[in-house]
Amino acid sequence: MSVFDIAGKHAVVVGMGGLGRAIAVGLADHGVNVAAADMDVARATAAAQEIAARGVGSLALAVDVTREESVRGLAHDVLETFSRVDILVNAAGITFRKRAEDIRVEEWRRVIDVNTTGSFICCQVFGAEMARRGGGSIINLSSVRGRYGATFGQTEYSASKGAVDSMTRSLAAQWAELGIRVNAVAPTFVETDLTRAVLADERFAAGLRESIPMGRWAETADVVGPVLFFASPASGFVTGQILYVDGGLTANT
Repeated sequence: MSVFDIAGKHAVVVGMGGLGRAIAVGLADHGVNVAAADMDVARATAAAQEIAARGVGSLALAVDVTREESVRGLAHDVLETFSRVDILVNAAGITFRKRAEDIRVEEWRRVIDVNTTGSFICCQVFGAEMARRGGGSIINLSSVRGRYGATFGQTEYSASKGAVDSMTRSLAAQWAELGIRVNAVAPTFVETDLTRAVLADERFAAGLRESIPMGRWAETADVVGPVLFFASPASGFVTGQILYVDGGLTANT
């Protein structure tokens, strides 16, 4: 089991919405010291308290992923406490859940800025630090919508995640020689506080269940496991991969 041992590593998880917080706590459960970062410092603080309860190092930090100076400040603050960053998880993301004809251009730009550009800035800043220290693992949060569109809208979200997938592959190819692995986890709908209202629509929920061979949508724990794999030595020869956590959805489409 030593190939799965990540105890004592240092991680930064950006975005403390439902999935990001679950991932941060999952890493802490396996002995990783975790810096929880979010634009909402209260949300980051709540996550950091949950992380600290696992007996590992924790930090709560504010960050705006769309601003390079903010991400550089985050890296500075993390490194003042942690000796290094071994794992970066980019989980910050937004969507407006509108049809294409209804979304405003400024909303489109905001989604691309947060989901795609924000992920790139974090990769660039923390990737440079990883390169100086011999490598690390970067895990981007993507979505099945990066591969497939959706009749219910989210064109801007699909475009942003498709770009994340391409960025993941490109960075993996460029940074392999630096010892940096870059992968992405791409789930279908995950039940969190952010999606619970949408999933409460029984017509939508029934259609979603029907489209997924396993007959259900994802829970946060379904996504945490693949992230732990990518963070561990068990995936030491895996880079540039988009892992679909979707109950068979993409295999059935």
